[in-house]
Amino acid sequence: MNKPKVLITRNIFAEDIERIKEVAEVDLWVEELPPPREALLEKSKGISGILCLITDDIDREFMDNVGPKLKVISQIAVGYNNIDIAEATRRRIPVGYTPDVLTHTTADFAFALLMATARLVVPGYNAVQNGLWKTWHPLHFLGQDVYGSTLGIVGMGRIGFEMARRSIGFNMNVVYYDINRRKDLEDEIRMKYVSFDELLETSDFVSIHVDLNPITRNMFDDDQFTQMKESSVIINAARGPIIDHMALYRALKENKIYAAGLDVTDPEPIPSNHPLLGLDNCLIVPHIASASVATRKAMSKLATTNLINGLMDRPLSTCVNLEING
Repeated sequence: MNKPKVLITRNIFAEDIERIKEVAEVDLWVEELPPPREALLEKSKGISGILCLITDDIDREFMDNVGPKLKVISQIAVGYNNIDIAEATRRRIPVGYTPDVLTHTTADFAFALLMATARLVVPGYNAVQNGLWKTWHPLHFLGQDVYGSTLGIVGMGRIGFEMARRSIGFNMNVVYYDINRRKDLEDEIRMKYVSFDELLETSDFVSIHVDLNPITRNMFDDDQFTQMKESSVIINAARGPIIDHMALYRALKENKIYAAGLDVTDPEPIPSNHPLLGLDNCLIVPHIASASVATRKAMSKLATTNLINGLMDRPLSTCVNLEING
């Protein structure tokens, strides 16, 4: 009996590739960059499953191109805005993703980004590396205090809640905004539900933890930055398009806000000539919030399990469209 064919759109851990090879014929894209659209469509013809990343556009055209054999879409990410979920559901194709396993690691990094941005860690490091550190000076490298400040969390999901928990040791006052009030979480740790406007106006730090959808796209533009304190810092470890990057540039350039720390950009990677890269008060890193050895291994393992389960007509361990799972 012939094995089903699957496409893996980027190299993953070797042990997981071997697990997949036990049940399927594997076509592995080994290049560092994502497969171009033409290559993605060519290689996916007739496959039964795909293990993909957020950089792969899995839309109606892709599914039409694959044909009726497609049984499962498995993604290594907690987000899935690159996948047409409605279309996959209509075709009864379960879509796997990797929530939970990256929650703590991502929250750790978001808080690290907050600390590094507030206290000018990178500008200080660069000054030392470039021979610009001449002496201790009472007016040099003045950052913002974290202890006792107000942290505003936009999106009180898994990662947003863990961000709130990490603030406890810094005695931060936590306010949050979400489309749904989370009274159950308020009972667990002290935090206050506020309107989006109040959060912007009162927070010293604004940390974004919503998913990307039509409502949250460009959720932060000129109007929102105008509402924020001049001393405030914005952190984004969610998705790049939630922030209008040119509006952010204007806010930072005109000192409407103090600084920004971005793990994600729009587009990714950010172009080398983007004006944000010329600002000392904007720290940008290459989408690495989940990049710990243990977490990336867990993500790879879960995505592999979802792929195999789908090929074997078993329920996916973590499925976006639960109504058709199994």
